[in-house]
Amino acid sequence: MDFRADDTLLFGRESAGVPDAVHALADVRATIPMVAGARSLNLAVSAAMVAGEALRQLRARGAA
Repeated sequence: MDFRADDTLLFGRESAGVPDAVHALADVRATIPMVAGARSLNLAVSAAMVAGEALRQLRARGAA
């Protein structure tokens, strides 16, 4: 993912994800790759990983 300063990050519920109607409106859908057989990440950990990467990219470009 190449994050931009005007991006909106939306995370779905752990149990059901994001509704299909929201998927249809999204410009990009991203997933976090997982090793086969590994336990899933909870929503808080997933959000922290994605937000941290977005901030890292934006700060590297001087956009945050």
